[in-house]
Amino acid sequence: MIEWYLKVVRDNYANFKGRARRSEYWYFVLFNIIVGIVLGIIDTYLLNMEDFSPLANIYNLVILIPSIAVSVRRLHDVGKSGWYYLLILLPIIGWIWLLVLFVTDGDNGPNEYGEDPKADYSEFNDIGNNTNV
Repeated sequence: MIEWYLKVVRDNYANFKGRARRSEYWYFVLFNIIVGIVLGIIDTYLLNMEDFSPLANIYNLVILIPSIAVSVRRLHDVGKSGWYYLLILLPIIGWIWLLVLFVTDGDNGPNEYGEDPKADYSEFNDIGNNTNV
């Protein structure tokens, strides 16, 4: 799990090109949920800040760009433009549609956004990197 997270944050911090597999996206989301819970506990119980969470807020600011980037690459994997991410601005309907897109299996073979990241079993080092786009 940590490898997928580091792949998004360290290697593809602001990379909006290419494609992201479901596992890359969902492991990143899972790790962020875990970190958010831990930072919330630290802010609340160790720092005694129930209304304001400085550690969680700083982490959320740092992780904002990679979160959007991996979401855009995930949309590219299902053949959709990154602009579909703006559906997040539509309550309920937009959120449900994005969730459906994020859990949908990516296009088999190359699409207009790059090669299929699942094309071969050695793709881990190339996830998110696309020299053809």
